[in-house]
Amino acid sequence: MDPIAQLLPGVPLVESPLFPTLVDRVGWSDQEREIARQLHERGYAVIDFPDDQLDARIARIKATLAPRFGLPAHGEADPQVVSELADARVQDAWKFDEDVKALAINAQVLDLLTRLWGRQAHAFQTLNFPVGTQQHLHSDSVHFSSQPERFMCGVWVAMEDLHPDSGILEYLPGSHRWPILSNAMVGRRAEANRALPSAQTPYEPVWRAMVDQSGIAKETFLARKGQALIWAANLLHGGGPRSDRSHTRWSQVTHYYFDDCLYYTPAFSEEVLGKLELRQLRDIATGEALQNSYMGEAVARPALRNTARKRTVWSRIKATHKKITNAL
Repeated sequence: MDPIAQLLPGVPLVESPLFPTLVDRVGWSDQEREIARQLHERGYAVIDFPDDQLDARIARIKATLAPRFGLPAHGEADPQVVSELADARVQDAWKFDEDVKALAINAQVLDLLTRLWGRQAHAFQTLNFPVGTQQHLHSDSVHFSSQPERFMCGVWVAMEDLHPDSGILEYLPGSHRWPILSNAMVGRRAEANRALPSAQTPYEPVWRAMVDQSGIAKETFLARKGQALIWAANLLHGGGPRSDRSHTRWSQVTHYYFDDCLYYTPAFSEEVLGKLELRQLRDIATGEALQNSYMGEAVARPALRNTARKRTVWSRIKATHKKITNAL
């Protein structure tokens, strides 16, 4: 690793405060350097998805998933049926659809993310959508975070040319640099969030206030088929209004983590007390467990204690310390 990069190994290369020095020292190609600059400065970058079979894959994915939403496997969908779809998605279709899996573990995308973040990338989740989500501007970091922070990203692929009224992607450039919100910051306890329909609900007023305070204008991505958006973990993004609900907006999102991190859900965690809701994930490429680790040391997910209470990493550390103290 470059000596400058070694100074902050726990920060993704594209988010490093040393980026102006790193950008010309880590061996990126001209194309990678430009993508890296966009991610560093704006929190996202647009690429053409690198798959010469993409059109055929998209056709097969639609044919497989469309009937789940009451849409025809082939041909035009009934606009009325499309208009009635809301919060329509299939999570982890990679488990049964080889084309969804192929998009998620595309070798060129994995290599690009690995080089830009400075650690090996692992796909761990897919989401497939037939229509726009109209989702509130949000940061993925309250759902998927890591220790060290920011070793997570998403890649969204347009599976058709988008209509401007279909609920296209929205995002706030530069918001990835903002503080990552935690329960401690917004005055929440983790258990209270579990009862909510959406774990991000308590954070939404804060994001709205931060957006208003920033004065930064939202941007939109009117993508053509085959374009992909890479975004940083903390970028505020969401789905615009479906002004004309008769339009589909087929797309796939893949979420990625990176090597040697703890993978957890901040909305259900209290970091200051050592209570991390560690995730049990599978690497889509291998099907094997994605090991939680910290500086090369494996960390097991806490076992259940009594009923729903869980033994945290911190409590195990304290128990070990007590045993050692008693033995002295």
